[in-house]
Amino acid sequence: MKNRNLPHSDNWATPLYVYDELNERFHFDFDPCPIEHDVSKWNGLEVEWGTSNFVNPPYSVDLKKKFVLKAVEEKNKGKLCVLLLPVSTSTRLFHDVILQNITEPIRFWKGRIKFKGYDSWGNFVTNKSPMHDSMIVVFDGRNKNI
Repeated sequence: MKNRNLPHSDNWATPLYVYDELNERFHFDFDPCPIEHDVSKWNGLEVEWGTSNFVNPPYSVDLKKKFVLKAVEEKNKGKLCVLLLPVSTSTRLFHDVILQNITEPIRFWKGRIKFKGYDSWGNFVTNKSPMHDSMIVVFDGRNKNI
């Protein structure tokens, strides 16, 4: 079992094979939470997003919720937001926000995605999977009557 008392990082890069597959379909023009981004320069929760957004938010509960809520706001402005999220189907966020705003069926990623980042001991690793499976959630506000 993983030690939940160790410090955990929210900076984990999406593997290119995951991003490329999604980008081929959705043609992203913005990522509001890129890996190791300096939020003193701009904060993805405070700036206007692009037309087609790839969102792999930090998985800490508070930040994940803020990015999902921001994605709903951007959808309501007529934008596309594709989110890579941990599967957590028993939460209020899932039932009250995600299910109420999806515009296509949720895609559950087959197998655990191996992210790149720094582990709890400061080592750069390329083969670490989160504790949850992953899902792709699409909020598409383009050409919709909102």
